[in-house]
Order: sequence, then structure tokens, then C-alpha cells
Amino acid sequence: MLLVAGLVATSMTVAFSGQALAGTTLGASAAEKGRYFGAAVAAGRLGDSTYVNLLNREFNSVTAENEMKMDATEPNQGQFTFTNGDRIVNHATARGMKVRGHTLAWHAQQPGWMQRMEGSALRSALVNHVSRVASYYRGKVFTWDVVNEAFADGSGGGRRDSNLQRTGNDWIEVAFRTARTADPGAKLCYNDYNIDSWSAAKTQGVYRMVQDFKSRGVPIDCVGLQSHFGTSIPGDYLTTIQRFAALGVDVQITELDIAGSGSQQADNYRRVTQACLAVARCTGITVWGIRDTDSWRYPNDSPLLFDGSGNKKAAYTAVLNALNEGGGGQPGVIDPTAWYVLVNRNSGKALDVYNLATNDGARITQWTRGDGANQQWQFVDSGDGYYRVKSRHSGKVLDVYNFSTADGAAIVQWADGNGANQQFRVIDADGYLRLVNRNSGKALEVQGASTADGGNIVQYSDWGGANQQWQLLRVG
Repeated sequence: MLLVAGLVATSMTVAFSGQALAGTTLGASAAEKGRYFGAAVAAGRLGDSTYVNLLNREFNSVTAENEMKMDATEPNQGQFTFTNGDRIVNHATARGMKVRGHTLAWHAQQPGWMQRMEGSALRSALVNHVSRVASYYRGKVFTWDVVNEAFADGSGGGRRDSNLQRTGNDWIEVAFRTARTADPGAKLCYNDYNIDSWSAAKTQGVYRMVQDFKSRGVPIDCVGLQSHFGTSIPGDYLTTIQRFAALGVDVQITELDIAGSGSQQADNYRRVTQACLAVARCTGITVWGIRDTDSWRYPNDSPLLFDGSGNKKAAYTAVLNALNEGGGGQPGVIDPTAWYVLVNRNSGKALDVYNLATNDGARITQWTRGDGANQQWQFVDSGDGYYRVKSRHSGKVLDVYNFSTADGAAIVQWADGNGANQQFRVIDADGYLRLVNRNSGKALEVQGASTADGGNIVQYSDWGGANQQWQLLRVG
């Protein structure tokens, strides 16, 4: 008998303790979770063999530490230079790594000519800068920190006073709209520090801005939590990630570093990693540097995952274990706005609407994974912990044909009527899922434990077999 973990179900999410394959590097393990694990990279260190070996081995995403900031890319007005940014981008793309762009608009690290500007001239210069830089890297950068650190510290929750803010309160919106036009394919983020605690006034100010942007169609796709921590993590850090995600944006942990040492530092890194894994829309983590000696906080702190010689610290092991869920991580979360491929544990094949059918009563089978729309599914909340499972291709839901309660009854697709025979409870199965029908109490399974393409999907008494277990892989 399998012990079934408790299920946490709400109108927004359902939790389960998903188990990844055990990755041996940060990037590989994160990728198995559908996420990235990246590092901030300095072009000047790409000649350091220890540094480069760690980068290439451990990470699957990079952020330019300074090389894409305003002073680096437009040192003289209208004269753009991308040499060092290109070094980082070319190194990353040649090795299949993602690139985060950082940052298009910021009150700090402006070139001297921009620091002296105000008003409409500065606004025009800002729009031109955002457009030129984002256009140059179009198709190479998967996410941009469009605006960085535009909110003030303290108890007010308002905007930071800066030359950019003084051009008009709409400057952030203008920057995002300009970036979307310049690179429609990139995720657009607002990035800031000290917005990690949900109770902080600054966090609430950013939340209200994102909420407003989403309500008015301003193109914002994600929020970046810089997460520069001392020796403790806010107790409501997970809540912050969840609340931003509930607005319909991704959350990225963008500049993680944590003071301390030994088990205390390791435990804090574990907690941050688990918090990200607990929210489906937390799509990745970036540490701000590779070795302690590369950190902007060194020598006062040693806040990264590798020591100055490139050796793994306890914090590294804690992160890797959390990514592999060997350390008792927070449960993963089904996001009802997402699309998933469901892969059978026994056969390794994906749940599939046979032959791309769109009619009521069409067969549901397993097939070699291709991630087509007929293999993508969304969990639609029915309440009381039950979900309908909707095909992206047909818009129809999984259905036990004719309300059968018999073993071997066919699973088909049917127009969504929210019937009990269309509702499934999601049950943890040692990191996989079983889907148990509300009407029959029976589990979704591959008939006869088939491993063939076209193997039929039926219901059967819930016995916990591998052919009744499914892995969720988010694809959209």
C-alpha cells in the first residue's frame, strides 16, 4: 500500500510533492523541474578557468552583472556598444544557456550624459535606449529586467525620487510598452530589492503597480525578487511569491545571495529554493555571482554557493538536495492557468487525444511525447479538491464514458459539463500523481500496463501501480 500525502486544494492551486530525477548539477536539476538555475556573470572573468568551468558545469542561465546596464551600453548619447554584453551572450548561447537581460532602465549606473538630463529630453532618451538595446538583443534574451529598483525604501510604499520618476509617473509603463514593441518574445520583468516580505510597504507598492498594469493591459510578465539576504529569510517569503503569481505573472528570484556560513546559510538557501519550487510560476533562480570572492558583498560576507577556490559549500549541497527533493522540500503546485504534459510512469508516454480528434467521445490514449496541443492539458477547478482535465487542442475534458463505475471503462473526451464523471482528485504518488474519478472512485490508468503508442486510457480500481502514476511537466 502507498501512503498518500495530504492534499492542499484551493480555488487557485493544488499541492503535491513532485519528485524529479536526481540531477547532479544545479542547472540540470532545475531543468528537470521545468526551471532554470543561473548566475550573474562578469565578462572580465571569462578568462578565469576555474570560474568558467563552474559556470559551464553548474548553470543553465546567465545574467550580465554590469555589461547590459545603461552606462555600459550607451556611454555616449546615441552611441551604443555591446562588446562585453555580446561576450556573455555568445558564451551562453553556444552552450545552450538562457540569458536574462539586466537592466534597461534604472536610476543608478546611468551614463554621465543621462544623469544631467531631465524632463522630456530624458524621457525621449529613455525610450530610445530601451528600444535600441532590447531590439539589438531580440531573440537572444528570454527575460528582461525592464525597470530596476523604482520604489522607495521605508514605510510609504511609493516610488523612488529619481530623474526618471520626475519625467512623469507613467515612465515605468512607457518603458514596458517600449520593450514589448522592441522584443515581443521576451518576458518583461519589474525587478527590485526588499520586496521579499509580503508585509513590507515596498512589496505592497510594487504589488499594486503590477495589479494595475495587469488590469489595464500594460505588458508585464514577471516580477524579480532580488533576494539579497542577511542571515535570515522573511517568514512570509513564500506568501510573497504566491501573491505575485496569483496576479498572473511569473516570479523570478533574480540576485540571490545570503550572508552567514555553514548550516545556517545552507538552511536559508534550502528554504529559498523550496519556496520557488512550491509555486509553479516561480520559474527560476539566479545567484548573484559564482564564488564568494566574485560577490559584490565580499569580503564582508561570503554569500554564494562556492568558496573562493571554487569548492562546493554546504549551501550548494542544500540547494541541490532541495532541487532534487532529497531534503524534504515544499510541495510543488498545480497552476490552473498553466498547460501540462502528463507522462505515464510505466511507459514514459504522454496522455494524448487520439488522432487530434475534436469530437465528443474521442479516445484518449498514450503516445510518444511530442508536446503537441493534443498532449497538453489544463486543470480546471471544480471545487472541493476536484479538477477537470481539459485538452488544449479540443477544449474538451477527460470523461468516464457514460458515467460507468466499472473497471476498464473507457476514458474519452467530452464537452465540459462539470459532471462528477469529469472530475478528478489529484493524489500524490511518491512524487507522481494519480487521478481518481469523483463518480467512480477509480483511477486513470494505461490499460494492461501497455507501453505501446495508442495504448488505451481507462479507469481501474486505485491500486497505485506505475501505469496509474503520471508526471506533470509544465509546457505553457
